[in-house]
Amino acid sequence: MMRLTDYPVVTLVVSFLLLWLSGWVGTSLRNKKRLRDDAAGADAGLVLGATLTLLGLIIGFTFSMAISRYEQRKNYEEAEANAIGTEYVRADLLPAADAQRVRALLAHYTDQRISFYKTRDLQQLQRVNAETAQLQTELWSAVATPAATQQTPIIALIVSGMNDVLNSQGYTQAAWWNRIPPSAWGLMLIIGLCCNLLIGYCVRRTGMELVVFLVLTLVVSISFFLIADIDSPRGGIIRVEPQNLVSLSQSLHPQ
Repeated sequence: MMRLTDYPVVTLVVSFLLLWLSGWVGTSLRNKKRLRDDAAGADAGLVLGATLTLLGLIIGFTFSMAISRYEQRKNYEEAEANAIGTEYVRADLLPAADAQRVRALLAHYTDQRISFYKTRDLQQLQRVNAETAQLQTELWSAVATPAATQQTPIIALIVSGMNDVLNSQGYTQAAWWNRIPPSAWGLMLIIGLCCNLLIGYCVRRTGMELVVFLVLTLVVSISFFLIADIDSPRGGIIRVEPQNLVSLSQSLHPQ
């Protein structure tokens, strides 16, 4: 299911407009009540400092969550390439006909895994996932057939390696689904709106004060954009490149 944070640029624009609007509402409230440097304004400034601190902490924690998920996707891509490469080598232990079939299937399977990482089109992604599922069935059948007739430690090793290949794809898919929860985004946005509301209420928007207000709004929006970009596996600029799988594919096809 697609969501707003799958489009980081849209997230940047929408968050900037919402934050600016909340600041404008705060300014309107201040002008309506004709408050200047009275006790109410001082109290609002105290609350503003605490709220800005809380916003900074939440942005930092959310950014850390996005980075950890990005690193997890990178690690699983490396693990997936290692599992496929290991099983490709172990295929030499099978009978010649079975070995040739397994190697051909693994080479094709590697290409499909590369497509999984690179595609952004949802329809193409569905085709890749369907082809991947079909190849997994064929790969398991390719090792299950000799395992049924030759129950030896060597065959068991090959079956275990194929199990790692199939499991690594599941771990990768789970990592791509492991995103920052919408509730965390909502909380961060609400606190950001409250901060800008208080800024508009407390700061006189004349001269440099207006510049400071716009800069803070832009900085917070860019922070949201960066978090959404890293957290979005397909929609962002910063994505996991299947370098290990591409290198493996280049080494498999010439053979």
